[in-house]
Amino acid sequence: MAKKKQLTFEELLDRELGLEGTENRKAFESKTRFFELSDLIKTARVEAGMTQQQLADKIGTQKSYISKIENGNCDLRYSTLLRIFEDAFGKTLSIIVE
Repeated sequence: MAKKKQLTFEELLDRELGLEGTENRKAFESKTRFFELSDLIKTARVEAGMTQQQLADKIGTQKSYISKIENGNCDLRYSTLLRIFEDAFGKTLSIIVE
């Protein structure tokens, strides 16, 4: 029996979602970046020892909104990101464009 060639992650993405630059691939990569940001927020909150309710109180919003952010179920405004990282966590928010 011939052994199947093991695909790299990039090859798998190409096969399943299309080549880089195609609409399906762009949509996937956008969702992936948003998931990473959502996870970064959740990790920072947990490391700060805060509950979702405490974070919501610090930035003047509802706990349900924090839950949606952390689960990747809403769009984020830059002003919200600033409030989360700078006001609630005391960190500096930097954005790099590549």
